[in-house]
Amino acid sequence: MPESNDRVIATNRQARRNYELFDSWEAGLVLSGSEVKSLRESKVQISEAFGREEDRELWIIGLHISPYRNNPNFAHDPDRPKKLLLHRKEIERILNRLNRDALTLVPLSLYFSNGKAKIKVALGRGRSDYDKRQTIAKRDADKETQKALSRKQREV
Repeated sequence: MPESNDRVIATNRQARRNYELFDSWEAGLVLSGSEVKSLRESKVQISEAFGREEDRELWIIGLHISPYRNNPNFAHDPDRPKKLLLHRKEIERILNRLNRDALTLVPLSLYFSNGKAKIKVALGRGRSDYDKRQTIAKRDADKETQKALSRKQREV
């Protein structure tokens, strides 16, 4: 998760529901000026985005950044692929896991850190409907257990 002084722009709330998440990384993004201005206004849609490898580089596909409304003459393509900025060793590690374990690169959140746009990405495996129901049932059971324990502690 981004640190407390970072400003969160968008989060992918469905990611933890739809994917079993593993390792995560913070990456920079290659953006144009109008894209950064749109991000400052939180004009972004992250839920449909995913990561892909092209020529040993990582790209985010489907990250929709709306055109900056105050300067339509220099509008950018809202759905263009954005290159991720990571160290070469991190990219190699991610690519090995993507290919070996058949995982997906899932964006979790988009935020500004020290004035720079950052994206938190994680490796994940898609969950089936059965897995989602099982996870929800386990979470509900844990909540009930916690409630029962707290009631017991209050009685004592």
